[in-house]
Amino acid sequence: MHFRLLSYNIHKGIGGVDRKYDLGRIIETIRSYEPDVAFLQEVDDGVPRSRRHQQVEVLAAETGLSCYAFQRTVSLREGHYGNAILSRYPLDDTVEVDLTLRPKKRRGALIARWRLPAGGHTKTIVLANVHLGLAGFERRVQMRRLLRARHLASLRTRTPLVIAGDYNDVWDTLGRRILVGEGFQASGPAIRTFPAAMPLRPLDRAYFRGDLRVVRTFAGHTQIARRASDHLPLVVEFEFTRK
Repeated sequence: MHFRLLSYNIHKGIGGVDRKYDLGRIIETIRSYEPDVAFLQEVDDGVPRSRRHQQVEVLAAETGLSCYAFQRTVSLREGHYGNAILSRYPLDDTVEVDLTLRPKKRRGALIARWRLPAGGHTKTIVLANVHLGLAGFERRVQMRRLLRARHLASLRTRTPLVIAGDYNDVWDTLGRRILVGEGFQASGPAIRTFPAAMPLRPLDRAYFRGDLRVVRTFAGHTQIARRASDHLPLVVEFEFTRK
């Protein structure tokens, strides 16, 4: 059995070039890649710039990914924005991890257990959607804090676990310095996803461990995707290594 994961910084539905708010472009982009689960960053909730939409609810309804969890990471004068996981299948035991290093901008990770039907039984995968900081030392502290969170630290090494999102890590120092040593593998070579109109930097990444293998990894390059956000979506197809 295989499944498709999409990781996407949607930039609140505001285009990276035209600066126009159009959540429909985000919806069309997600739909076009038909993911089973989507990790979204910079999702607005009740913010004037995005017409006070509860974006996670709209996206869940319009993409068919009806199971969802939302983490309100940043509080604004009106509303919030943060991370979301949307899925075709149930999400359980959702946990929000605060990764903020004061006085830096607020950052977080959203963890959930994901249960997939697989040939008459259920497969469970632990998912962690992250949006990390802009400074290298900040990201290193944040990743170590995440891995020490009891919901991840207690997992067996064979338990399928995926940590994906906007790493803001151009040179992949987290992979080399931390994640590989903890038994993780990259989903593939670095793929440029930012800025969407002319991608130069591989900011969006996926790492995994446990009974999984990667079938393929690519960035979404449709014309709509190039306009919908300032990031392109990263798409990873996995399959289980054990029945």
